[in-house]
Amino acid sequence: MQLIDRLGARLAAMRWDDAGRLESAWVRIPDGSWLGIEPRATADAPWGWSDRLWHAAEPPPEAGWRGTPLTVFETLDWAHIDRIPTLAEPARLPSGGGTAVLNLIAALAVAQGAGALAYRGPYPTEQLFLALLESFRYEPAVRDPLAAFIGGDLAWRPAPSERLFVRNDLYVQRRERIEKVVWRGITYYRPDWQGVARHAPRRIADTPGGVRCELWALEQPLEEHLRLGANGDLSEIVAAEPAPAASRPLPPDVWSGVVATVAARAVPPLTPFVESVGRAFSLEWGPVARDLINIGRGRVRVSARLREVLGARLAAAPSRADRAAVGLAVVVEIASLVGDELRGRAQAELARRGPDALSDAGVSSPRGGAERAREITAAVATLLADASD
Repeated sequence: MQLIDRLGARLAAMRWDDAGRLESAWVRIPDGSWLGIEPRATADAPWGWSDRLWHAAEPPPEAGWRGTPLTVFETLDWAHIDRIPTLAEPARLPSGGGTAVLNLIAALAVAQGAGALAYRGPYPTEQLFLALLESFRYEPAVRDPLAAFIGGDLAWRPAPSERLFVRNDLYVQRRERIEKVVWRGITYYRPDWQGVARHAPRRIADTPGGVRCELWALEQPLEEHLRLGANGDLSEIVAAEPAPAASRPLPPDVWSGVVATVAARAVPPLTPFVESVGRAFSLEWGPVARDLINIGRGRVRVSARLREVLGARLAAAPSRADRAAVGLAVVVEIASLVGDELRGRAQAELARRGPDALSDAGVSSPRGGAERAREITAAVATLLADASD
C-alpha cells in the first residue's frame, strides 16, 4: 500500500499481513529521506512493547530493515489507533521526522473513524505541543492550551495535513491554507495555529494568490526568500546570499542571559538540563545564509541582519528605558531562535540519564527565578554596551 501526493511523489509505503496487522511502514520526510516504522520491535522500554524508527535514503525494496535505527516509541495497534504514543528520544529524529510520523498516525486514525486521542506520556513539552498542532486539533477550546496540555487536560482530534513534495528542495504542507514550507533545509511556519501564537522567525505570509516565505525578527520582516501559489507551486525565488564577512564574538554574559531565558520558559523538569547543555556553546554575530541563526559545534551564530535591526532600534530609542526594552527584546528573540535546539538536547540528556536524573538535578541545580532574572538583566546591559562599540 502506497500513499502518493497529487504531484505523483511517494509519501508513504505500508505492508499489512493477512490478519490486518501492520508489518512495516515507511514515511517520507521533508529532506526527501525516509523514516521506517518496525512494529513491536522490542519489549525493552519502560512502557513495554515498542515500535522502532529507522532512517534511510529510500525504503528497502523488499521486507527487512536497512538504514540507521534511531529510537523507539510506545507500540500502537495500527489498525485501531487509540492514542498518541510516547516517543523515547525525540532529539534523535531528523528534522520533520516526528511530524511526518504523527501525520501518518492522524491520517490512519481518520480513515479508521477514530475520535479524539489522548497523550499520556511523560514530559508533555512545548515542542510536542507544537508538533501535534500540525496534524491534530486540540479539544476543548481553552485560554491557555499549552498549560492544559502540560496538565494532561487536552485531547487531540486527528486533522492530517496534505503533504506535497513540489521539488527535490521544496516541501509544502497544507490544510485550509499553506501552513508549513521547507525549502533548502529551512522551515517556514505560520505565526498562528488554531489560535495559538507561535514564534515564527521563518514566516509564511499571505499575498494575493499565494504566500511568501521570509525572515522576521522583532515583529518586522527582514528579507523575503520565495513566493508560492496558493496550491503550493513555486512562483519565484527571491533570496540572495549574504556577503562574506568575519564573525564577531559576543561577550559570555549575553549567552548566559539567553540560556537563562530559555530555561525560564521551559517546563520545570527540563530547566536544569537546558542550563547544562547551554554551557557547551558561545555566541557570535556573523553572516547566515537564508536564516537568522546557525548552530555549529560549540557556537551559535546569529545573523548580522539582527544586529543591524538592533542598531536601528537603539538609534531611534528616545530614553534609557526604551533602549533597555529593545535589548531585552533581542535577548528574547535569540532565546526563541535557539530554544528548540536547547530543549531538544535537554530532553535527550534527561532521557539518557534515566528516571533518577530529575531528583539529582534538583539537588545539584537549585537555581531559581531571581538568579535567572539577574542573568537576563546583565545580558541586556552587556548587549547594549556591545552594540555601541
